[in-house]
Amino acid sequence: MKRHVPGLSDTAQDSHSEVPDGIFLVRLDGAQHRWQAQKRFYLLRLSVLEPKPFAGSSIVSRLYCTPKAMWKLGWFLRDFLYDPELLGQDEIDERALRGLVGVVKISHTVVNGISLVNFDGFAPASQWEELATAIPVLQAAKGNDAGKGRASR
Repeated sequence: MKRHVPGLSDTAQDSHSEVPDGIFLVRLDGAQHRWQAQKRFYLLRLSVLEPKPFAGSSIVSRLYCTPKAMWKLGWFLRDFLYDPELLGQDEIDERALRGLVGVVKISHTVVNGISLVNFDGFAPASQWEELATAIPVLQAAKGNDAGKGRASR
C-alpha cells in the first residue's frame, strides 16, 4: 500500500539547510570536552551571525586536543579572544567560551559515508568586514576552477 505524505521529500534534501563551505562570522554557543578512543576533543556548536542568508544556522564540529592538533585549538582560542590569563595557565573554562565571537572558514568532507565539517581557519571578529568583501572573489574563483581536478589547483 502506498501513502502520500506531504513534506516527506523535503526531509531528504537537507543540503538546502546545510551551511555551505565558506567564511562566516559566528558566535560560540556551546563547547563540550569529549573523548574518542585515544583522542580528546572539544565539540563546538557555533551560530552563524553573518552573512545574513545563513544567520541563525548552526555549525557543529570538533577541535582535537592531541599534541599534534594543539596548534589549531590555540589558534581558535586566540582569534576568538579567549581569556589570555586562562590560556596562559593551560586552562579552558567551557562557560567562558560561550558567547565568544569570531570568524571561521569551513569546508565539508565525507569520510566513510559521513559528512563532516572541517575548521580550515579562524580570524578575530574585527576582521569580518575585510574578509566578507573577499567572499564574492573567492566564490567566483571557485566557480572558475569547478571543471579542474584537485591536482591542478
